[in-house]
Amino acid sequence: MDRYELRRLDYSLSEDHQDLQTAYRQFFETHSTIEVVWAAEETGFDKSLWERLCATGATSMALGEDVGGDGATMVDLALVAEELGRAVAPVPWIDHVCAARLWARLGGSKDDLADAVAGTQLLAFDAQGTGAPGPRLIAAAAVADRIVARDGDDVVLLSYDARPDRVDNLGRLPMAWVDPAAADRRTVLGSGPAAIAEYQRALDEWQVLTAAALAGLVEQTMNIAAEFAKNRYTLGVPISTLQAISHPLANMAITVQGGRNLARRAAWFLDNEPDERPELPGCAFVFMAEESPKAATMAVHIQGGLGVSVEAAATAYLVRARGWALAGGDPGDTAKHVAQIVADREAAPA
Repeated sequence: MDRYELRRLDYSLSEDHQDLQTAYRQFFETHSTIEVVWAAEETGFDKSLWERLCATGATSMALGEDVGGDGATMVDLALVAEELGRAVAPVPWIDHVCAARLWARLGGSKDDLADAVAGTQLLAFDAQGTGAPGPRLIAAAAVADRIVARDGDDVVLLSYDARPDRVDNLGRLPMAWVDPAAADRRTVLGSGPAAIAEYQRALDEWQVLTAAALAGLVEQTMNIAAEFAKNRYTLGVPISTLQAISHPLANMAITVQGGRNLARRAAWFLDNEPDERPELPGCAFVFMAEESPKAATMAVHIQGGLGVSVEAAATAYLVRARGWALAGGDPGDTAKHVAQIVADREAAPA
């Protein structure tokens, strides 16, 4: 039997995976409470939380041992992303690790990447990745020390003497407008088809990790709604026993499990057979981009007037469920990309 045959269909976690996920769940439960999330909304970034997260090895684990990292797999990273999403943590970890991994694949040395591995230099990633000239919104640009972006057929590393001003946005991200042509320093990391292929790989990784984060987000907002429903009564019974409440909660659970499995499957294929199922990252991303706002909206509805108040945790989850995916541009463009991959495969000679 092919040693990968079973694993292509089996997404269960090993004991090490479970320990990793538990460790980061406990970390975020301790250091990224809803009060921390609310306090960081003005900037979209909590520097103290970022430093604590880096101290756990969350940035070094994402890089290979050849550049001073710990060589974690994409499945490992997806588990961390899921816990980050569960806590809606105000740190641009996904953008940072995708940018750092891309820089390493394009020839960044151990010395080049030392600060990024440690997290003392924060990287932003242009997750829209069209390469079109002119300004573009980049999710972590308002707090990043350097930005990895696509500029035409070049993959470039940009830095600015003054960080661009944050743009208010639905996802409460440290987002800013960035124009590669206006950068104070511009280093070309790679050019041509090979560099663009590596950039597409980074986009795939960003989509997988964002999908995993949204799965964690939906699970937590489902838990918030379920706890509320168990403690509110109508006609002497908990509202959770009513079909109008219990059925939507069941649909949310299905969304969580489906999105989680799809993200983990996409992560596994990226690690082991990246050319076999290239449509999976986009599928995971589009699915969660569509379903997470629906689930978060229902969680708010279940809580009624309380749910739509700014003091309710459900509202914090709702705006991020709608906004996080949009940092990568229109999810419809990703759906078209997936469709093109599938159409090309079906049209190819047997």
